[in-house]
Amino acid sequence: MTQKNDYFKTICGVSRAFGTTLDEEELLNLIVRSAVETMKAKAACLWLADEEKNEFVPAAQKGLSEKYYQLLFHVGQIASVVRKEGYLYARDATTDPRLEEHAAKKAEGIASMLIVPVMVKDEVVGVLSLYTSEQRNFSKDEIGFLIALAEQGGMAVENARLLEKIRKNTRLFHDLAANINSSLDVKKIMEILSADIAEALGVKASSVLLIDKGAQTLELVASYGLSKKYLNRGPLSVEKSMVETIKGKPVMIKDATTDKRVQHRKEKKEEGIVSILSVPIMAKEEVIGALRLYSGVPREFTDDEIMLVTALAHQGGLAIQNASLYLMIQEDMKDLRDDMWSHRSWF
Repeated sequence: MTQKNDYFKTICGVSRAFGTTLDEEELLNLIVRSAVETMKAKAACLWLADEEKNEFVPAAQKGLSEKYYQLLFHVGQIASVVRKEGYLYARDATTDPRLEEHAAKKAEGIASMLIVPVMVKDEVVGVLSLYTSEQRNFSKDEIGFLIALAEQGGMAVENARLLEKIRKNTRLFHDLAANINSSLDVKKIMEILSADIAEALGVKASSVLLIDKGAQTLELVASYGLSKKYLNRGPLSVEKSMVETIKGKPVMIKDATTDKRVQHRKEKKEEGIVSILSVPIMAKEEVIGALRLYSGVPREFTDDEIMLVTALAHQGGLAIQNASLYLMIQEDMKDLRDDMWSHRSWF
């Protein structure tokens, strides 16, 4: 009963921390520290998925040496096991074939390991690993406790991501609005937009394309993260390149190397482009181009992400519209001055 009380107190303590801070790093460090202290283990480490790199990276740890901590482990293989089985237990971590770096584990003084998933909305976003210095069997209560702690980690990750998403979205709209108000240089505004949105959504690259009505092609105005070789791949036809976008609808391509709606598929494969999101850029209800995001790994863009990119594309269309109106006014003013000068010659 004492052990169960300890588990309950620990979970309550972590839950209370959620009410006092939204700092993801602080909460994850609290979780690994709580795992080590409550379960009287040697160490613990929490790994999180880096979707663009398609690997798991350590986010917080306690009790591991810097040398061991910096080793690269293919945690993704373990994540698939814990997703299927609920957890992974290795009584002898130095020989278990499901684990890597046996010699490093032995040198680190690791005997047994218990690994549980960190979940967010039924998706494995990481794993929480517990290490002991002596071979040990874990009870159902111990496994349940570590799973509960990992769930707290998932909540910390989700809360931090939601907060960061709000901050990034607000920053994106603020910066874009400020640039539109302070500059009429459309190319400069589009370059800033393409870089900011690629970094905010964690994709490989992005581009802004405008329609050349005469040639019926999509002409590059700005890009971010794309090589010169790829940018010189050749023209994009309005009638062949994701035509749904030109008709005013967002298009999501899961595999750009095989989808027939995509031009220059070979070049995209060489560039490392896997998935694409393409949304229309509009001005006065007319589609004038497309904003495209390129992911280096298979990716399903969420409805919220598509809505955000679409809204930013509309802002880009507004910037182009403002610049066009300014040029028209400048031309009208020139004509007016010319007329006034010709009238003065009458007097």
